[in-house]
Amino acid sequence: MREVINCFQQINIGCPTFGNMLLAFHNETLIEAGCDEAGRGCLAGPVVAAAVILPKDYHHDVLNDSKQLSEKQRMELREEVLKSAIAYGIGIASPEEIDDINILNASYLAMHRAVDQLKQTPELLLIDGNRFKPKQDIPYECIIKGDGKYYSIAAASILAKTHRDELMKSLCEDHPGYGWETNVGYPTRAHRAAIKEQGITPYHRKSFQLLPRQLEMF
Repeated sequence: MREVINCFQQINIGCPTFGNMLLAFHNETLIEAGCDEAGRGCLAGPVVAAAVILPKDYHHDVLNDSKQLSEKQRMELREEVLKSAIAYGIGIASPEEIDDINILNASYLAMHRAVDQLKQTPELLLIDGNRFKPKQDIPYECIIKGDGKYYSIAAASILAKTHRDELMKSLCEDHPGYGWETNVGYPTRAHRAAIKEQGITPYHRKSFQLLPRQLEMF
């Protein structure tokens, strides 16, 4: 496994000051794919990543970082992204893979799988965050808080978040009581209380601290 490379050119520019308009591209001449993931901080479920290539002249008044939007807005914007994207891909790394290679490497793996699903090969990857493991020889830029700066990364954040949320809500039918229909696997008090009372499921990440230490003593 190749060593994880920190980005030496970490882009940390501010968002445009006019409304919610993000940037349509980083390099006007290259085919760019924005990449983002969802679910890194969860106790259960996979980490899901998306890669999106948008037209260079793309604009939308509402599209933004998925964390800044309501669930209704995210679902509406997902349809907008799927309709407008030149190409998109979804990649998943399972809880078993997270436990085996750790959550950071599993996030990279999910992003690589998302890029593999693109029907057009990107010439530049725009990565949300400050680190990335190279995907073959595709150049990349790490962009801190990029999902609030570039449309393509924001679009990827929407697809990753909505895909993962739907997956967790479907899993809660066979594993009731953990509140996945609302917490989608994140470490809420109710989720941890259910783990203490019911034990773990095959979808819980065994390498994570599922219970605070004070609860483990009881």
